[in-house]
Amino acid sequence: MDKERDLAITSPSGEAQETESEPARDPAAAAPPYAAPGPGLAEAYEKALAENKSLYERLLRKQAELENFRKRTQREKEELREYAAEDLIRSLLPALDGFERALQHRDENVPAAYYQGLELIYRELREVLGRAGLAPIDTAGQLFDPHLHQAVETVSAPGRREHEIVEELQRGYKLKNRLLRPAIVKVAVGGNPGRDTADES
Repeated sequence: MDKERDLAITSPSGEAQETESEPARDPAAAAPPYAAPGPGLAEAYEKALAENKSLYERLLRKQAELENFRKRTQREKEELREYAAEDLIRSLLPALDGFERALQHRDENVPAAYYQGLELIYRELREVLGRAGLAPIDTAGQLFDPHLHQAVETVSAPGRREHEIVEELQRGYKLKNRLLRPAIVKVAVGGNPGRDTADES
């Protein structure tokens, strides 16, 4: 057979002799040379890169929005917890005003023990509210500040600085860093703008 003839060749003496088989062909060598990608493949690659970049940027924006939302929510929770008693404290301010008026305008016919009891209750109430963050607004010797004071009257006071607070009609309060109620005051006009009360010695 042909296959058997390929594998062995009979010698003149009749003995079969093996012949060297042909070397195996390399499939890679037999393959056609690599062809450069067509323009369609390059465009698809660029489009995929652009979409990937767009998705990545959207992801970064969403992460930033989520982080900002988390911080804002945390800040709102802290403010809610910090100022949860604001309405209650505000409703107690008229009681503080009543104590102050009673202690400022004492009646000689009323026993001193009565005012001592009022002072004790007033002091304890102020301490409790102070621990909650309530603090009075300073007005004595201060210049008028529209963010802290409410002027209801201006008076001529040549011996005072211009816009200096002359009298406090109702005490103002701050709750921690927030204005709870402005101080109602009288303000000097026609005073000396360069005069300082620290020079009154």
